[in-house]
Amino acid sequence: MCAAPAPLPDPGQAVTLDDLVERLRLLKVWAGAPSYERITAGINAEWARSGRPEAEMARKTTVVDCFRSGRKRLNTDLVIAIVRELHPDQGYVAQWRQALRAVAGEISLAAQVRVHDALPGGQPGFVGRETELAWLCEAAAGGSVVISALEGMAGVGKTQLALHAAARLAATHPRVLFVDLRGFDPKQPPAAPSAVLDGFLRLLGVPGTEVPHDLPSLVGAYRARAAGALVVLDNAADEDQVRHLLPGAPGSVAIITSRRSLTGLPSVTHLELAVFTAAEAVAFLEHAVGHLTLGNDPKALSRIAERCGFLPLALTLIVGHIRAVEGWTLTDHADRLDDRHQRQRLDDGVQLALDASYQRLPEDRRRVLRLVALHPTGEFDEYGAAALTGLDLDDTRVHLEGLRRDHLLQCSSGRYSFHDLVREHAAERAADEDPPSVRQAARASLAGYLLATASLAMDVRYPADTHRRPRVAAAKTATPELTDPDAALTWLEAEHPALVTSVETGEPLHAVQLSLTVFRHLNRDRWTTALTMSTGALAAARTLADPVLTARTLHDVTAALLELGRPEDAVPVLEEAADLLRTTDDRDGEIRTLVLLGVTGTRLGRFREAADHYYRALELNTDHAVEAHALVNLGAVEERLGLNASAAQHLERAERLYADLGDVDGEAWAISGLASVEIELGRYDSALDHFTRILDIHRNRGDVDSEAWCVQGLGLLFSRWGERDRAVREYTRALTMFRELGDRTGELYVLNGLGEATDDVAVLTEALALATELSSVDQQARAHAGLGHALGSREHYEQAVELYTQLAMPEAEPLRALLAAAP
Repeated sequence: MCAAPAPLPDPGQAVTLDDLVERLRLLKVWAGAPSYERITAGINAEWARSGRPEAEMARKTTVVDCFRSGRKRLNTDLVIAIVRELHPDQGYVAQWRQALRAVAGEISLAAQVRVHDALPGGQPGFVGRETELAWLCEAAAGGSVVISALEGMAGVGKTQLALHAAARLAATHPRVLFVDLRGFDPKQPPAAPSAVLDGFLRLLGVPGTEVPHDLPSLVGAYRARAAGALVVLDNAADEDQVRHLLPGAPGSVAIITSRRSLTGLPSVTHLELAVFTAAEAVAFLEHAVGHLTLGNDPKALSRIAERCGFLPLALTLIVGHIRAVEGWTLTDHADRLDDRHQRQRLDDGVQLALDASYQRLPEDRRRVLRLVALHPTGEFDEYGAAALTGLDLDDTRVHLEGLRRDHLLQCSSGRYSFHDLVREHAAERAADEDPPSVRQAARASLAGYLLATASLAMDVRYPADTHRRPRVAAAKTATPELTDPDAALTWLEAEHPALVTSVETGEPLHAVQLSLTVFRHLNRDRWTTALTMSTGALAAARTLADPVLTARTLHDVTAALLELGRPEDAVPVLEEAADLLRTTDDRDGEIRTLVLLGVTGTRLGRFREAADHYYRALELNTDHAVEAHALVNLGAVEERLGLNASAAQHLERAERLYADLGDVDGEAWAISGLASVEIELGRYDSALDHFTRILDIHRNRGDVDSEAWCVQGLGLLFSRWGERDRAVREYTRALTMFRELGDRTGELYVLNGLGEATDDVAVLTEALALATELSSVDQQARAHAGLGHALGSREHYEQAVELYTQLAMPEAEPLRALLAAAP
């Protein structure tokens, strides 16, 4: 008997990239397991027929990579080409396109999470759980690492117990970190561990520019800084989500809540939380509503507790209902619950409580609850709620506070959120009671509010770029007063998960405008998020068939790739932008393309090519902000090419332009570049003045990374000045700072400088190894030159000459002359 054919893999069941990769492997098996060579040849034949150039053809290695697990992203075009080669059915290929979009969106949403350095407000009137509280506090008293996992069904009070215990423990811990991991959120995927660690590190004082990107480095940096921290990880999905978030440092404590048994975690003390005992449930009700008339049944509270299944969430919601109904005795409430139970209108305590709480709300408040449940992240302030509901701010506040008093919303630091079961219930009500047009209008109103307010915040925080951002319509609902840069920054930071999610889920034009509006803010230190957002906006721009908007999003994708250290990936992106702009008269777009080509060329060691791009951009430019940016980059390239006099002129011009624009960061950037050039020109006194000036700027702004680079510059200055001891002192200080920040590029520059100042072979050897690891060709050459001097090694000198010549850097000539003169 012949075996049944293998089923065709369904990509629609994939949730993660690894799921898609597994289905791609299964599809390969289904298609008869063709070789990778055959798949690659078939793809290239099809692409050649469609006119794709030779340079863009697939390689076997890139095809093989698509079948490997553990990837952070997939080349969508290539995956679709593989699927088409394995099974060229248009309907099936369309399923794969949809699955790729869905998984990409899921990953983006998982990367958006808010973390907190304080505990959210717990439920007032906490009673019971004394045994569990004592157990938790005793477990943490030893000062060692204690991990406590509170597990149990939804609504059993895990979060409230965790918060109450954490409040008792907080006094003995210098830092508190809290995050809702969204393990069971009905609208959003569980938070990605890397996103949580990114947020925790920022709260622990790590500048955003120095937060690592890969998970192992994030975990290492977090655990190095979390000593003594109290970490509350709420609503964990499973062990894999939590494992990397455990602090693992002396004196630290983690309290985890989850609906699942987290038995796979190491060294975890488990507490499985059950519902209240009957006595605890009655005590809870007595504390909350004991002032009401009992009625003719002395066991009324026991009956109410029993109908709620002794479940804390259900009891809390029923309390809100009881308080809101005037003139009823507790016996009346117990009778009503008995009646509803007997008619089998509800089948559990939570559903009973949710329905009872919802039904007794006035209709306008029910409407508010339903509409705010549509918020994409489930966490919002009064302005976001006003945008969703269309109400004025005063009415919105009244309704939100009413919902909070009824325990249907939670509030902490002015931001509202749901218990996930309440949110799910409210969203279901919205689907049943509000027509699609009403829900769509609410979401559109929120999108308009977010775009308009983001535009205002960016104009206040980054005024020099105002003219380059899209002009958007004013919000139709209330907006916060963002009159100073600090208030604007606070709003942008609080809303950034909603902003990114809005790009991923919004209409194409909205997605593009919002991404272009907030990109600069995110690309200061959230480069992965900036890339995700701009990539999503790029897909939206392509559907609009607008070459200018598409080119602008391509520019943003490029900028994020460059910040992430991926200049080779930026090249084809910029080439596409240049091709698009040739069909338009967008001179600003052409200039930005040239500037980005210059930056990309610099990162790839193509210094003369980069300088040519900057020169061309300056010839076309009429905008002072763009001119200043191009001049600073050009000055840095000219310094590497030995054109120091020209570099100094360009950097001085950039400094004046930035000062006129009021751009403090840009001005400091230009001054730093000028100080480095003045060292090369032998203007040591002037260089010292400049470094001293920007050192004060960086310290006043709390920019530790820039301060470290300034200290590194001082080390180079004193080394060239012949003050060896001062050079060593500054280099040593900078090395400590860079290592604390995790900035390996900064560490590399310091190692080379310190090795040059001391002829320390071990330090220079370490610098060479690090430069090779980071693919920094100019610093490899510098390390070889230093080793040549320290060891008297002709081989190292020759390698330095070869690399400097490859880069067209002037350092090659004196080394070549030295080799020629040597015996």
